[in-house]
Amino acid sequence: MAVNYKALQGQLSQLTQDFQSADPFPHIVIDQFLDRPAAESIYAEFPRVDGTFRRHIHLNSHKYALGDWTRMPPSINRACQELNSPDFLRFLSTLTGITPLYADPDLFGGGVHIIRRGGFLNIHADFNDHPVLKKKRCLNALIYFNKEWKPEYRGALELWDRGMRQCVRSIHPDFNRCVIFATGTTSFHGHPEPLACPDEVARQSLALYYYTDWLDSDEAPRLVTTDYRLRPNDYARKLRAGARRVLGQRLSERIGSLLPRGTDGD
Repeated sequence: MAVNYKALQGQLSQLTQDFQSADPFPHIVIDQFLDRPAAESIYAEFPRVDGTFRRHIHLNSHKYALGDWTRMPPSINRACQELNSPDFLRFLSTLTGITPLYADPDLFGGGVHIIRRGGFLNIHADFNDHPVLKKKRCLNALIYFNKEWKPEYRGALELWDRGMRQCVRSIHPDFNRCVIFATGTTSFHGHPEPLACPDEVARQSLALYYYTDWLDSDEAPRLVTTDYRLRPNDYARKLRAGARRVLGQRLSERIGSLLPRGTDGD
């Protein structure tokens, strides 16, 4: 087995407490999540972006994803199967208190994620209605495979409060670190700053999503697309970028000089 169940079971009570009480929404960070040999095998076999990857390149995202089981290296295929297994679902249910809990055999939106230099993922709340299963998305599990990732590379996972006023927690994407968090219409997260890593380095992760039943009492809207949000310091920055495209560099700089510098994060 890839998941380090022996270590997890010994601290499950504390992990459950930490998950439930976490701010700004329920989440937990678990280091050394996979057995070391399994994690090393995944790292060694982690694929490079090629024509089999789906490109997510638009205003709010610049990343690559592979969710096709048949095209994954053996170590990643095995890990994804285990992370979709009944044993892991039982662990997640105990950790989070969510039951019933369903895996996604299609890895819709999940699987291998790779972000290269200049890539980013703006702050967002995830879609919550699976198009095939018709179940409610309720949990994400992200496992990172980055060795010697430096803070100056950026790429930390940011968790924002429900009002999008401030980043409450920033999580470095360290090797063999797993972040499990509850997803809802106000579970705002992402890594919006463009990566500054060397060209030969990429931010690598596995993403697994989990679902539960929709209840008649659920008030949350059924989101079939991702709900992207601006940070408080994004408005002036985006205005400047738009002005540069429309008006040209010199005139946009004159207009930008009239904007309050403290609001754009420059």
